[in-house]
Amino acid sequence: MSKIDPSNRFTPEAVKSAGDGGKAAKADKLNKIAQEVASQYRRDTMSPVMVSGVLRLVELALLFGSGMLIYGTQVGFFSHLGWQYPLIILAASAAAVLIFEIMDCYQLQSLLRPGTAIGRIAVSWATTFAAMAVVAFFMKVSADFSRLLFAEWFFTGLVLAVGLRLVMARIIRRWARNGRMERRAVIVGGGKAAEALIRSIEQQPFNDIRICGIFDDRDDRRSPPIVAGYPKLGTVSQLLEFARIARIDMLIVSLPLTAETRVLQLLKKLWVLPVDIRLSAHSNQLQFRPRSYSYIGSVPMLDVFDKPINDWDSVAKRAFDIIFSLFGIIVFSPVMLATAIAIKLDSKGPVLFKQKRHGFNNEIIEVFKFRSMYADQSDPTARKSVTKNDPRVTRVGRIIRKTSIDELPQFFNALFGSLSLVGPRPHALAAQSHNLLYNEVVDGYFARHKVKPGVTGWAQINGWRGEVDNHEKIRKRTEFDLYYIENWSLWFDIKILFLTPIRLLDTENAY
Repeated sequence: MSKIDPSNRFTPEAVKSAGDGGKAAKADKLNKIAQEVASQYRRDTMSPVMVSGVLRLVELALLFGSGMLIYGTQVGFFSHLGWQYPLIILAASAAAVLIFEIMDCYQLQSLLRPGTAIGRIAVSWATTFAAMAVVAFFMKVSADFSRLLFAEWFFTGLVLAVGLRLVMARIIRRWARNGRMERRAVIVGGGKAAEALIRSIEQQPFNDIRICGIFDDRDDRRSPPIVAGYPKLGTVSQLLEFARIARIDMLIVSLPLTAETRVLQLLKKLWVLPVDIRLSAHSNQLQFRPRSYSYIGSVPMLDVFDKPINDWDSVAKRAFDIIFSLFGIIVFSPVMLATAIAIKLDSKGPVLFKQKRHGFNNEIIEVFKFRSMYADQSDPTARKSVTKNDPRVTRVGRIIRKTSIDELPQFFNALFGSLSLVGPRPHALAAQSHNLLYNEVVDGYFARHKVKPGVTGWAQINGWRGEVDNHEKIRKRTEFDLYYIENWSLWFDIKILFLTPIRLLDTENAY
């Protein structure tokens, strides 16, 4: 497959099949060019927020480590003022990082141009030492500490801080060139408004936005197939499929605020995606207070939707999953071993049952469960829901389903990353309510997949588990799942996790 870079200029002939608003492609299927572009962006990128966050931690460690090393060589570890020196060195290192932050030394433009930040780094580091000197003077303890030690640390720390930025500048430039560190954006809406927006974004210095293409429902007469060198890849409905393949960070809707009906129609389709959605305010006549906007450089945007769990929140949630999954596997390993033996003695077939379900961003994942049905009657697609006294369920299966022991192998799913411990429960691909797929019953059903599905969830501990035998049950599940997504926090996850064993005592709907 040939590599296509959407930042290059495209000819009308090259995108003829892509730019007709869907005439050359079936309703929601991507055309060939859109598929090739999407395939280039399958790999995750490194968020600038995460990079600058890691840099803060590295810098804190460098400053503290250098201070402690000098303390050890000049004074001797814990030989004089054994706890005071480490405490002061740690406090000064943390204060320096905080002052660097205040002085914008961690902004992307500062990291890319370290020469312009050297003065601010020096002033910030000197301010830290001046503050230490003032505190020591008023506390009348300055004579107790080695001036030579702090002088040596001052120059060593300054060299390390400047050197770190010189190294990071080269690394970030390399990441930016090879696409490892960028924010990928898709423009929704074409024409002159989109062209003006693209030109403005491209003119921003130290721009980390990579525009991947344009999607617009209008035909070529009203929306040209190429805008500012970027191809129109399809319709808004096809954008949903595109965003399922490519790792997109942001959708920028380039429509006037006065086109209220059309904007609302677009947002109703797009909000199910796990991306930031911004409404371009670049060419709008309506003016809001400055705090109402976010910015790409100096280009104003109105925030409509944010990706629910992003950057450091995602790191915290992943760490939570790993720690508690390992804990769960260790604690419940005797139960899982006994269950495996019981299943093997009760009926023929494998111990584990693997089922394909919808995961994050509608990806297909394989979920592990203990087998609770006869092997020759199992239903991998879950087209037919399990009902009370279902003859397909084995004797052991009735017990483990009622107690939710059959779900314990999903600790391994959470450990490996296809599931989270807490989140909307993943449903099977063909799960139905009265011969209708769940997404046909609930408008916006796929918004549940804006986060990773979970072993347990807010809907389950509120009683919405078990058989889905009417439309209201799947609507209620979705309602609680969306509430969880909109109100997520680590404390919310902890609350759900610890409430789960209590709520599992109610087995009325579990069979």
